[in-house]
Amino acid sequence: MSLRPDPGLVDRARTLGAAVADGGDLDEVLALARELSPTAQRLGSDSAPYLTALLSVGAGDLTVARVVEPHLDAVAILSQSAAAHETSDVTSGGVWGVYAAEGPGHHLAGTPDEHGTWTLTGRKPWCSLAGEVGHAVITAHTGPGKRRAFAVDLGHPGVSHPDQRWVSRGLTRVRSTSLELDGVPALPLGEDGWYLRRPGFAWGGIGVAAVWLGAAIALRGALCAASARREPDQVALVHLGRADTLLHAATCVLGDAARAIDAGQATGDAGELLAARVRATCAEAAEELVRITGHALGPGPLTGDEEHARRVADLTVYVRQHHAERDLARLGSLVLGGGR
Repeated sequence: MSLRPDPGLVDRARTLGAAVADGGDLDEVLALARELSPTAQRLGSDSAPYLTALLSVGAGDLTVARVVEPHLDAVAILSQSAAAHETSDVTSGGVWGVYAAEGPGHHLAGTPDEHGTWTLTGRKPWCSLAGEVGHAVITAHTGPGKRRAFAVDLGHPGVSHPDQRWVSRGLTRVRSTSLELDGVPALPLGEDGWYLRRPGFAWGGIGVAAVWLGAAIALRGALCAASARREPDQVALVHLGRADTLLHAATCVLGDAARAIDAGQATGDAGELLAARVRATCAEAAEELVRITGHALGPGPLTGDEEHARRVADLTVYVRQHHAERDLARLGSLVLGGGR
């Protein structure tokens, strides 16, 4: 099956994104993220609504998607932790972020005291909207070669936000900067390594790919709109045909991923392989749609159409969560059974 965006959710995300771009605050976007939380709680048993929601907000506006996607990922992580560990009593109220990246010059350590209470100290990179969301799932080092996920209240006085520039022309309202923590209490979500070993890690990566694909579908809409204004010549039809081929294939792949997740066929190595394939397929579609629309439409919409220009700039940044040839090399290794 192929998944298709929900028109109502697309329009809502587009409207919210335009308001934010005009200087509005993110309150209604945060409210939408909370509203969609139930789709993440069902991930693994009824996964199509989760992926459809991300596909739809991606097609509507990528700033909105960049708020919604990590929140839904966090809700899914909290739900998976509660199911796997009876002692994990974490509320999913409010809006959450997920901060699991590593970077040079950044190290966040988790340390328990004699009573088993954990605190986090150090610096974490790439923390999007850390000043807007109330809580986050954060990974920290707990020993040599060991990492664990924690639930953290970002309102704690030990959390600070270094003043860092965000010079990107894409996702300008969703700054990703470092976060500093000093003795911040943290609730462990599973044991060491659980965050990366759980099946939901791969599923979350598929969710990000759904966002990229949604934006690519919106770019195809720009091609169709141009053809409605002016009779398309043969070259324009080639561009539209190429775009449709890529998007049909990617939506089918995404739909198959939802089916595989629900059937229990996307765990362990199989889940990692599926996620790598889905992400590569959707990333290619997104990058190709940016190229195709640029060739087909020329500079006009990039310089005179606010929504289109913003979408192209946002997608160019967002899709770099796929690491291009490095991720393809990883996929090749997985195809060979991890032998390389």
